[in-house]
Formats: sequence, structure tokens, C-alpha cells
Amino acid sequence: MGLFRTAGRAAVAGSVVGRVQRKQQLKFAAEDAAAANAAPAAQQFAAPVAAPAGPPASMDFTDHKLAQLKQLGELRVAGVLTEAEFEGEKAKILAL
Repeated sequence: MGLFRTAGRAAVAGSVVGRVQRKQQLKFAAEDAAAANAAPAAQQFAAPVAAPAGPPASMDFTDHKLAQLKQLGELRVAGVLTEAEFEGEKAKILAL
């Protein structure tokens, strides 16, 4: 009789664990969806990346472009710029 009681308890425990995991997965999926929907709205209010008017006198033009590209790369890594925004700004800098 003890073996059946243990098996029953194990079955109930497994069922509870399964339900808890499903609820957590649904909760995390909802949070991820909310974060994904909020991210484009947050980017609308982000300050646009503006290129300086001209290169500083101490740098030549190539060094200035490299500095701008490095800054853009850092913004992309930080999540401020999307890949498409990064590519667009990079094309503008390289076209100068």
C-alpha cells in the first residue's frame, strides 16, 4: 500500500510542477511580447543621432569618420539603434 501512496504523490507533484511551468512560460511570453511592443515606442522618443557639423581641426577627415562609425557601433551594441538604423547612418557617414 505504501508504494501506491508514493506513486500517487509523485504523480500529483509532477502534475503541479507541469502546471507551474506552463503558467510561468505564459507569463514570460506575455512579458516578452509587451517588451517587444514597447521597444518601438521607446525608439520613437530617442534622440536622433546627429553627425557633427564638421570634423575637428585636430583630426583629419578619415579619423573623424572612424570616430563616428565607432560611436554608431557603440550605440548599436547598447541597443539604442536597430540594425537597420545603424546601416542607414553608416551609409550616410561613408557617403560623405
